[in-house]
Amino acid sequence: MASQPRRGGVSLPERRGAKSGENSSSVIARLRESPIVLRGRQAACDAAFVTKKLLKSTGKAAWIAGTTFLVLVVPLIIEMDREQQLNELELQQASLLGTPSQPPK
Repeated sequence: MASQPRRGGVSLPERRGAKSGENSSSVIARLRESPIVLRGRQAACDAAFVTKKLLKSTGKAAWIAGTTFLVLVVPLIIEMDREQQLNELELQQASLLGTPSQPPK
């Protein structure tokens, strides 16, 4: 197949040392089933599992923190802003009416 020229393509020379497909496939099969490769594959699977669990729990924690912030902290910020605006309005009215302004406590 490699010795037949193709139109418009490049023909590559055959590999040295690879006389049959059986020999190269048996080497690959032995490598796939070697203890080092199996241990590496298991470690990669374990790492992927832990990463997936960590991302799930991080997402849940982020959801809890976000909703807690919206329910508890945002109304507090709004109320503090309202109080500040009310204090500024009282100071402005006092200065217009001519009464001495009192420093905010």
